Amino acid sequence: MQRKALYGLLLIGLIVAPFAGAYPLFVMKVLCFALFAAAFNLLIGYTGLLSFGHAMFLASAGYTAGYAIQSLSFTPELGVLAGTAVATILGLVVGIFAIRRQGIYFSMVTLALAQMVYFVFLQAPFTHGEDGLQGVPRGKLFGVLSLDSDLTLYYVVLVVMVLAFMLIVRIVHSPFGQVLVAIKENEPRAVSLGYDTDRFKLLAFVLSAGLAGLAGALKVLVLGFETLGDAYWTMSGLVILMTLVGGMGTLFGPLLGATLIVALEDRLGDIGTALARGTGVEWFRSLGESTTIVTGIIFIACVLAFRRGIVGEIVARVRPLRA
Repeated sequence: MQRKALYGLLLIGLIVAPFAGAYPLFVMKVLCFALFAAAFNLLIGYTGLLSFGHAMFLASAGYTAGYAIQSLSFTPELGVLAGTAVATILGLVVGIFAIRRQGIYFSMVTLALAQMVYFVFLQAPFTHGEDGLQGVPRGKLFGVLSLDSDLTLYYVVLVVMVLAFMLIVRIVHSPFGQVLVAIKENEPRAVSLGYDTDRFKLLAFVLSAGLAGLAGALKVLVLGFETLGDAYWTMSGLVILMTLVGGMGTLFGPLLGATLIVALEDRLGDIGTALARGTGVEWFRSLGESTTIVTGIIFIACVLAFRRGIVGEIVARVRPLRA
């Protein structure tokens, strides 16, 4: 009940956020990355598979949705569905090759395939290379509801985000999700019980890829552009950071981790300017150009002080008190 109350309060907060001074475009960006992190957490936190190439699903869906809406005159919902479908199919292809290996070899296979996809996007004419897709229109939802207003699009993205998160919760708490946890904890035992672990891991990989693709398709609809930065390996590292900082293997952790990292990237320059004015130390003004250094320090601090992530540590400390 406490968990449901927490989710209810979070949902109410998101509903009223635009009227409480929150910038809708920024919150939508946070929601897209939160879904991306939650999709990645489904793979690593509940299945035990560390992918170094999840950025390819984010970018492939973003490029597909952007191209379909901009050049093929797709409506936004069809563009998002097309992007999600392409990411899901790509996840199936990559998963067939990747799950043949375990541990670091699995991670290296996903990284190698992601780099191949990156160079395809770099050379493909429809991606416009280093310039990326620019000026992607939002269009009209179902040909009726205009999404040009940030507020209208905000509630559309929020509804999709809530439905996707409910799907993740359902997956985790289903018998299928329990088998995934069993595979993560002790795969040989799961095999001895008669489970086809490769099939379960492949399905988990495809689901994670599809949800990551949904995040990428929504992101291009929100921001109106798609660049190679979403396909580069650093984006895969960023989603790992979000998941570990928030709490791997928890439902709320990736959402919190994504919020912290995105807010830090967007507001670090403003924070540095404020600190420079308050303390008189001009060095703080350069914080906006040192985002990777600051996020690296945060990651090291979390690894040393919060090895389970922020939410993971809170749960670990509260659980004995509840017992």
